[in-house]
Amino acid sequence: MKTMTWLAVALGTGTAQAGAPATPTAQVQTVPGFADFLAVDGDTVWATNVGRVEQWSRHGKRAEVAVAHPCGAMAVAYRSLWVANCKDQTLDRIDLKSARITAVIPTGIANPKGELNVVAGAGSIWVASDAKGTIARVDPATNRVTASVQTNPDAFYLAFGLGSLWAVSGTQQTLQKIDPASNRVVATTPLGREPGFLVAGEGAVWVQEQGDGTLARIDLASGAVSGRVKVDETLKYGDIDAGGGKVWLRTTAGQTFVVVDPASLAIKARVGTAAGSGALRYTRAGVWTTAHNAHTLSWWPDPAAIGR
Repeated sequence: MKTMTWLAVALGTGTAQAGAPATPTAQVQTVPGFADFLAVDGDTVWATNVGRVEQWSRHGKRAEVAVAHPCGAMAVAYRSLWVANCKDQTLDRIDLKSARITAVIPTGIANPKGELNVVAGAGSIWVASDAKGTIARVDPATNRVTASVQTNPDAFYLAFGLGSLWAVSGTQQTLQKIDPASNRVVATTPLGREPGFLVAGEGAVWVQEQGDGTLARIDLASGAVSGRVKVDETLKYGDIDAGGGKVWLRTTAGQTFVVVDPASLAIKARVGTAAGSGALRYTRAGVWTTAHNAHTLSWWPDPAAIGR
């Protein structure tokens, strides 16, 4: 696939520059099947695949657990991996030590196509459970749904961070802030075309506006969009994370991932070549990415030096 070069243009209050050259070297492992969404577990990472989830280290596969149709981004919390099962409409809990399913929770899954997030926060696990606009709150002590949060329809994309649960609806083009103390929406922010995956970190909430090819920064105090940066023609269907003073954006059309400065919105690096859709997760030691079309899992070391 031909590598494309795009010009980053700042919108709103931020500024951006053309991506600087970056030449980190990745360790690449072949993963048969359809390796996609990722969840970090210490020095290893879990990946969804066809009919299973797999645990990988930098030295190869460590474990495999059969799940009928694992879908969406997973969460690691309470010594467990939490996985949405789109076929059975359940939230499956897997013990990290034994790599065995310990609970199957009938939550419902709002988006059977698989674009969604399971997240952990405020002593709970959260998953979008109904496309009409419901998020299920699960107590990990009892493995039961303890509350249902009403949101805009199609609020499939979730993040927990900075004290709140955040939900994005692609069809309604909104970000909603949810107070975990009351289980209620307390603020709504309008977004651009087809917003999708998001992350709360580095002092803001960051949302992929997939249809516009932009990354939007949302101010925590006002709830308003405080800046945008044009990253690619579109951002379908990538991923996002934050950490180490940077925002990490898995792309599809242009390169493997992009590094954005959270203060200036400058694109600090465009890394790798186009490899189709996949996921991304940041750790201080390295960044994990998948490319399911290429059947690969990649480890990019020394993230502090990428886009320095």
